[in-house]
Amino acid sequence: MDRLPWTKFHWLVVVGLGVSWILDGIEIQIVSSMSGALQSPHTLHLTSAEVGATASVYLAGQVVGALVFGRLTDKLGRKRLFIITLMIYLLASGAAGLSFDWWMLLVCRFVAGMGIGGEYTAINSAIDEIIPAKYRGRVDIAVNGTYWGGAAIGAAATLVLFNENMVPIEWGWRLGFFIGPLLGLAIIFVRKSIPESPRWLLTHGRAEEAEQTLDVIERQMRADGIALTPVTAKDELAITNPPRLTLWELVNVFFKKYPRRSFLGFSMMATQAFLYNAIFFTQGMVLVHFYDVPLSHTGYYFFPFAIGNLLGPLLLGPLFDTIGRRVMICGTYVISGSLLFVSAWAFHAGILSAASQTLLWCVIFFFASAGASSAYLTVSEIFPLELRGQAIAFFFAISQGVGGVIAPFLFGHLIGGEDNPNPDRNPLTAGYVMGAVIMVTGGVIAWYFGVNAERKSLEDIAEPLSKAPPPEAANPTVQLR
Repeated sequence: MDRLPWTKFHWLVVVGLGVSWILDGIEIQIVSSMSGALQSPHTLHLTSAEVGATASVYLAGQVVGALVFGRLTDKLGRKRLFIITLMIYLLASGAAGLSFDWWMLLVCRFVAGMGIGGEYTAINSAIDEIIPAKYRGRVDIAVNGTYWGGAAIGAAATLVLFNENMVPIEWGWRLGFFIGPLLGLAIIFVRKSIPESPRWLLTHGRAEEAEQTLDVIERQMRADGIALTPVTAKDELAITNPPRLTLWELVNVFFKKYPRRSFLGFSMMATQAFLYNAIFFTQGMVLVHFYDVPLSHTGYYFFPFAIGNLLGPLLLGPLFDTIGRRVMICGTYVISGSLLFVSAWAFHAGILSAASQTLLWCVIFFFASAGASSAYLTVSEIFPLELRGQAIAFFFAISQGVGGVIAPFLFGHLIGGEDNPNPDRNPLTAGYVMGAVIMVTGGVIAWYFGVNAERKSLEDIAEPLSKAPPPEAANPTVQLR
């Protein structure tokens, strides 16, 4: 797989699998903007606490879905799971638009979150195992960064859906839940044409299917006039049937066999999640509370913020494959953290306007977005293939637990009440400084503990657990080419 040139087959994989982050971006942005509509007596008439609970239960669903489906994708295969998880999301999100009370909405949001959480594990595993090593970094980072493309689409949709002059309030919120499923419904047909990962097939004793899958891919390329280099002896790897991974064996792999990599994965995921959720979930409150931006206008400031987040992974992604992982990860983390220091000083000094504050956020997250995407890339490529999905799920759950819960709660309290005409900037400034220190620390850890995985085969980065011992010790059952 790593010797193949970039072709339309790889574009099919990127489009078919990369849509997951776009769906999540659309979902979160639309739902975060429908609080007013959901509290209206013409809709579900929810309280503020009930609206907040719908967001929390979605994040909780993502964690549960990642952990459950992460294990299943390692056991049952990538393709089966990236079809199942997308179907779960489609049905649950569509059902949310038909909710008749708060409890039904909660259940639907939790199940939709499970689908998206499962998507992360299945599609990131498949992308890493199918995309050639030469392009793996830029593709994974760009795909993860498309979350912000989805968020921008969601923000644009809210300008119509929640404008009562265009869409009745009792219908706007319901229609919002159908945008993601409609996009996903179109993509599911593309996914059916994406093959199972040959790497997964081989390590699960299905060598013949793996060979057939690769033969089909190669025939398509040759039919397009593409000359392929032959497989050499150095590309072969003898493997046996994979071990049965119990929870205790997973703990041994993470913390006994790969303790440095586990510390790296935890640090990268937790630090980027803290910075992201601290700023993203309180951005609107900061604009309203400190810059007197009307609540109905905060969406306009989101567009440049989303574009900056989208451009970072797209433009910086190729450098992770050329300059290298450690340099780029450390650089993006440290630069974004340092810029947040500058932003904290300017915010405390009171020299920023809503526009200049947003501009600073755009620059900060141009780098932070690429760094955050590289965190997902890192945890998906530095562990053995047999537990790749579970590794992604484990560290994703940690990032959501740290960033998804602690950071928004903390920064919400640092912002303070809304009834003070001269709000105190000191607490939030201290929060920004803390976020900057955390992000810079993540970059330093990445420099010292990082893995030079650029342009390397996954099997060279982390040997499969099913790799056969020397010939004199055992008889291999499968040859991985």
